[in-house]
Amino acid sequence: METKAPGQEFSTTEFRRLYDSAFPILFRVAYRIANSEEAAEDLCQEAFFRLYEKNMVFPNPEEAKYWLIRVVKNASLNYAKRKDRERKAYQRAFREDVRTGETGEGLLIRKETQTEIQEALEKLPENLRMVLILKEYGELNYKEIGRALGISEGNVKVRVFRARERLAGLLKADMGPSPAEVGSLSFSKDGSYDVS
Repeated sequence: METKAPGQEFSTTEFRRLYDSAFPILFRVAYRIANSEEAAEDLCQEAFFRLYEKNMVFPNPEEAKYWLIRVVKNASLNYAKRKDRERKAYQRAFREDVRTGETGEGLLIRKETQTEIQEALEKLPENLRMVLILKEYGELNYKEIGRALGISEGNVKVRVFRARERLAGLLKADMGPSPAEVGSLSFSKDGSYDVS
């Protein structure tokens, strides 16, 4: 990566094309890590602002997209860690009950499923959690994940396999899918999972 000369700024068309193609992926990754739509949007906007402000030059638009994915991933992880520390400090200070009383059986089941998935994801080591988030929620292929994380495509495949195995084991421990269903675990964008 190099910075552009003062007179060589992104054209509006180039920047808009990059924004339109990368924003949906960045948003899904940020949302899955930060667990907040508002925060995810802010983190994505900040990444694009940094790119524009630094007038960076990339060999092609794909490299710019991977740079943005790394920036958003790191910013989202920092945001999630900070929010977790704030939540714990708040709970200690006020000793509040964190349970929520929602009504409606369908809403409750969906919320419990999303919570179970999120808690299980958080129990995975970061290297496994990140490949799974990028694969399932960022909808990136193995090659794209490897480029975004700076690892080989083969390493990505191994990590995704191990992450799915561990996640299925964690969900099974919480009375999730049966061992026969482990191989057919699939995710939706809202955080729920289906066993087909």
